[in-house]
Amino acid sequence: MITEAEVVALAATLGEQLKRKGWMCATAESCTGGLIGHLITETPGCSAYFAGGGIVYSYPAKERVLGVLHETLMNEGAVSEAVAQQMAQGALRLYNVAVAVSVTGIAGPGGGLPGKPTGTVHIHLSAADGTERGERYVWDADRSGNKLLSAQAAIQMMLDYMNSLEGK
Repeated sequence: MITEAEVVALAATLGEQLKRKGWMCATAESCTGGLIGHLITETPGCSAYFAGGGIVYSYPAKERVLGVLHETLMNEGAVSEAVAQQMAQGALRLYNVAVAVSVTGIAGPGGGLPGKPTGTVHIHLSAADGTERGERYVWDADRSGNKLLSAQAAIQMMLDYMNSLEGK
């Protein structure tokens, strides 16, 4: 299992890449409850590249804060690719940043549904250049472990995006 210190180091690497480009990032978090933002802000000077994050646990918060469509929540459920995408796009707009990442899922224990077992998480990246990337994971850890694995995957997704821009 990865440690929090390892994810903080990963977030610091992301921060270096964002600073090199003069870019800011933001987060939209449901099941991670602000953990991604916490891990990013463990690095001094992170205000140079981290604009902020929205913790949107309830349906109304997802709708009001990030503009997630009520119909999408009703038809797909909060733990879905479509909601993750709308969350990331909402954070991109809200914070006016170059890149945003979102996480929505079932951290556990319990809460699983048919087709959405406990540990199911959707992570999505939206960038100002029009890039959209999404992934679905099913973690097999306890609640804290599922949250940390989700945070790591979200930070890694942003880092992979930044790395894909090298030389561009």
